[in-house]
Amino acid sequence: MIKSDILHPQLLAALARAGHKAQILISDANYSFVTNSAPEAEIVYLNFAPGTVASAEILKGVCKLINVEMARMMAWPEDFENALHAEYVEILPDDTPMEFVAREEFYALAKSSDTLLVIASGETRRFANILLTVGPVIL
Repeated sequence: MIKSDILHPQLLAALARAGHKAQILISDANYSFVTNSAPEAEIVYLNFAPGTVASAEILKGVCKLINVEMARMMAWPEDFENALHAEYVEILPDDTPMEFVAREEFYALAKSSDTLLVIASGETRRFANILLTVGPVIL
């Protein structure tokens, strides 16, 4: 039995294949993860029910297994308070740069051949999508 915070075999295998500069998309429940991701990307479905599994919980688990070089989120309207952004900043290592990109640019990045893995969450809060760039192993 694996002694890890993540037990999902498909997710563990995909993370093990993610080398430096590979991208991992954690998508919210509203994201069209089939049509707005790379055709070669593996999709892991963790969207059991609305709100389950939450994107922040997925990010916590993923960050325990890989180094994150950079994170990108889709920019949201000025009048929208994105509480998830603050949660993500708390979870990511302190030195992780965070970029905010326009919707179409975010979709283009998610559709690039660098996106190896898409994790479909049950997160129902808006603007929860986060695209991670895998960093190198630091020993």
